[in-house]
Amino acid sequence: MNIQEKITNIINGKLKNPIFKTMQVLNIKTILSQSKFTKKDGVSVYMVVIHFVYMLVMNKKISTFSNQSDDSLKKDVYYRLLSNSNYNWRKLLSLSTLKILKLLHKVQDKKAVRVLIIDDTVEGKVGKDIEGSSDYLWSNKEKRTIRGINVVSLNYSDGFSNLMLDFEIATNKYARVALENFTNIVDYRSNAHIRRLETLKGKSQIAIAMVKRAVNSGIYADYLLVDSWYSKPSFIKEMNELGLKVITRVANNNKIWNFLGDRKTLTGIYDKYKKLKDIKSGTYGKKVKYKYFSVVVEHKKAGKIKIVFLKTSDKLIPIVSTDLDISDETIIETYRRRWDIEQGYKELREHFGFGTEENRIYEALIARITLSFFTYNIVSYINRISHEPKTIGGLFKDLECELYTLAIAMQTFILILNEIAQIEEIVNRNDDFSTIIDILKDMTQKLLGFRCES
Repeated sequence: MNIQEKITNIINGKLKNPIFKTMQVLNIKTILSQSKFTKKDGVSVYMVVIHFVYMLVMNKKISTFSNQSDDSLKKDVYYRLLSNSNYNWRKLLSLSTLKILKLLHKVQDKKAVRVLIIDDTVEGKVGKDIEGSSDYLWSNKEKRTIRGINVVSLNYSDGFSNLMLDFEIATNKYARVALENFTNIVDYRSNAHIRRLETLKGKSQIAIAMVKRAVNSGIYADYLLVDSWYSKPSFIKEMNELGLKVITRVANNNKIWNFLGDRKTLTGIYDKYKKLKDIKSGTYGKKVKYKYFSVVVEHKKAGKIKIVFLKTSDKLIPIVSTDLDISDETIIETYRRRWDIEQGYKELREHFGFGTEENRIYEALIARITLSFFTYNIVSYINRISHEPKTIGGLFKDLECELYTLAIAMQTFILILNEIAQIEEIVNRNDDFSTIIDILKDMTQKLLGFRCES
């Protein structure tokens, strides 16, 4: 073992940077290689990716981060990573999440209900020429149509940890930039080209493709949770064929839902059975009270399904389960966990730069969102294995503070070493002293994202 390897092991053991340690545990270097993240020369891709993770945790933009030191990586290094159309960002997110799930399996409660959740969110973008953006997207946050990107995503939750598995940007007929006018010229066989074409498929087909990829990769979940927009009979049929049970709210729409039997509509079924069934009572939060009962019906495409009718003072809410054997209460409680993905979006916006991307090129936008999701998953994993789990926001602030503290400590230590190196007796007796200092500077760049200067 040479001197650099020995110093590296000492620093890794003493600094205890949880992010750097997690990247090692997940074997991110190998995952990057498997995802076609390769460079012939220059700074390693691994270092650039870990710097992006630091940027997000420390809440810094590329320009601010690269100006921390005269010897930090230049801005162009980061921008080239983002805009490279050869990298398979989806595979990076998928393989790293699979590794996290494998590690979490050791600490998971065997009785915990694991769910996949499909949802989408609209993030505003003011630029006119942002590739992948569209006009007239409905924003639930702003309660109006806006210009932005519509991100459809797949989330995994075991009730304790939330992980972002996959995503795609869906465009509509008001897309700001046509695919043929995108900046990067890409091979039609490349992952970048395939991903561009996915934007045109519509949210439902994008969601089905994401679920299929997750199931085929070996991810197991007890249920898939979706909202009423996705829960069409054809969608449920696809999930039945995958062997994945669905719990979803459905729209009370006679054109979408037309059942077999004497009562064809949801309202008709409700009116028929509300006087025949035992009505139970429940509460949601402190204020919302409801009554509910269930009935098993059959649909030509969706097959046999169990409908739990929730009736509040002013709404009829039908929740459907393709698992006919679970109780009404389990269906209601499990569907409530669809909120996990909404909480995930909230945390991504507040702490991981999601929605604030300043990238115009489509490939760079995909890369930037992937890095937000990737960092979110790493922090979620760190939180899960912590002896004192916190909220993501609380852990995020602790990690940010920890990185700053480590940086200051290393910088002070190197200043001391530089002063010691000037002592004539030490210079004469130890020719390796300046080499050690240089190694420490390089290691600080790897561990903390920038070189500490003398």
